[in-house]
Amino acid sequence: MAGMKGLKKKRRGQIVLLTFFALFGSVALVGYAMKDGINFFRSPTQVVEDPPRAGEVFRIGGLVEDDSIVRGQGETVMFRVTDTNQTIPVSFTGILPDLFAEGQGMVGTGSMVDGTFVATEILAKHDETYMPKEVIDALKEQGVYKEDAPES
Repeated sequence: MAGMKGLKKKRRGQIVLLTFFALFGSVALVGYAMKDGINFFRSPTQVVEDPPRAGEVFRIGGLVEDDSIVRGQGETVMFRVTDTNQTIPVSFTGILPDLFAEGQGMVGTGSMVDGTFVATEILAKHDETYMPKEVIDALKEQGVYKEDAPES
């Protein structure tokens, strides 16, 4: 009987150890799979002050600078995004959202290439009052965002 209890304890210890390694392996695999799926938001000022590393995918947001939209060959569009403190040139190839316009809020996903943000996706505000939260926060930090007074 004493030998049987020792075997059960040993087996239980092996199962606990195997469960721990399986859990650790699962967490490591999930973390590895998500490392490219997380995009951090940055304002133009943050990009200038702390440049992203080469090939880093992130989101940038601000206002589309007035008189900055230049349509190139095909679906390529160049413009500048600003938080009124710093300005970053943006290049995008694709179809822009219908509500994309100068002086309006936008958020783009992409990476920096030779000083230009090359966007793979552009999002624009969807009505007269909406602006992405990250853009509002960045503009508030610069002291240029004024909230509209509520209508009565």
